[in-house]
Amino acid sequence: MNTNRILRKKEVLHLVGISSATLYRLIAKGDFPKSMKLTGDSGRAVGWGSNEIQNWILLRGISDTQ
Repeated sequence: MNTNRILRKKEVLHLVGISSATLYRLIAKGDFPKSMKLTGDSGRAVGWGSNEIQNWILLRGISDTQ
């Protein structure tokens, strides 16, 4: 069963194998999936859908080999 769960930053960094600085650089360039707010307007907690991250990893692997 393919479940789309929410991943926090620490888990995303581990799965993708990048540093926080690289993550923020990719986000600023628009080269990383959009995060979603996990709390109300005043909170800063964000997460990413696991399916989006897995797709990004797969697509990046394909483009890196070409």
